Amino acid sequence: MISSSRRALLAGGVSLAAGLGSFRASQAAQPYSTPSLAPKVLVIGHRGACALRPEHTLASYALAIEDGADFVEPDLVPTKDGVLVARHESNIAETTDVAERPEFAARRTTRTIDGVTETGWFTIDFTLAELKTLWCRERLPKLRPQNTRYNDQFQIVTFEEMMDFVAAESAARGRPIGLIPELKSTPFFRSVGLPTEELFLRTLERHRTAFDGPLEIQCFYGDSLRTLRQGLGRAHKNIRLMQLMDQPGGDFLPGPGNARFASWAEMMGPRGLAEVASYADVIGPNKEAIIPPAADKRMGTPTALVRDAHAAGLLVHPFTFRPENHFLPVDCRNGAGDAVRNPEGSIKEIRAHIQAGIDGFFTDDPAIGRQAVDRI
Repeated sequence: MISSSRRALLAGGVSLAAGLGSFRASQAAQPYSTPSLAPKVLVIGHRGACALRPEHTLASYALAIEDGADFVEPDLVPTKDGVLVARHESNIAETTDVAERPEFAARRTTRTIDGVTETGWFTIDFTLAELKTLWCRERLPKLRPQNTRYNDQFQIVTFEEMMDFVAAESAARGRPIGLIPELKSTPFFRSVGLPTEELFLRTLERHRTAFDGPLEIQCFYGDSLRTLRQGLGRAHKNIRLMQLMDQPGGDFLPGPGNARFASWAEMMGPRGLAEVASYADVIGPNKEAIIPPAADKRMGTPTALVRDAHAAGLLVHPFTFRPENHFLPVDCRNGAGDAVRNPEGSIKEIRAHIQAGIDGFFTDDPAIGRQAVDRI
């Protein structure tokens, strides 16, 4: 059972600080089949608006904000000199022009991160100054060929630059815009002498007056969130922590960071969620953990995850809704082609999850997400 004070805090009825005003109840409760704990479901710009611009670029973040995102997401990885930059992974072979830069050819190497071995160029082998000489590129050129016209126009962005940018946008637009950074592969980075939790806390401390908007920090590793929980009191007030989770049967991230659990399924059960609630405020599951696909790849029946998470006092912010037919359930596709954008199909999928009671969601196209929420 959730205490009344904790439920009010999570729902937004009690303000953590002025920047969390967007979490306060401002409308009558919506008739969801499973009620959301949030006064209005939050739209989160996944890597910005990466369906329309190369991910993790200022162009992508700017479009996400223009299109009505409540939060924008910078995934964070460290450089050789300990600066956090916005990249989905440390390997930048697919998202920059590094492979075409002869001065960096010798830095191509093979590493194993989160149990996956890959070859490429990694941020931890570059200083920030060196990374700033590279140009960003579209990660999915076959599915999003229109985005390649923006290749080689934008630099890699630091977390500090992101905080400044979002604070400026929030002030200019007169509305709170949140940041929802993910700390990537924390056990690996700690093993090479770059503890991202500590780098993050120091960065946040330096910018505590420049950025005081809503902040929700994500990680797949529970121990990293515990470390952050212990260190955040001195840095920032408007903060929630999110435990990321894959599908119940997905590859688990064992070892340092998640030693208390044996699988995602265990973490998603009532006992696991009670443990998660001891150090986090939100869960961020794969959307298929909420509505798993049926045998015919149509949307199936919602699981008990949202209900159980709410009972534990946890908000639910699933990932990731993408507008192309390739990513949609069969019953949401329009038959126009695998790489074709299908806004109506994406809205149908998102609204099914809203009906299941989610409190926010990650989308590659915040304009579509905004439509899905505002139509209710």
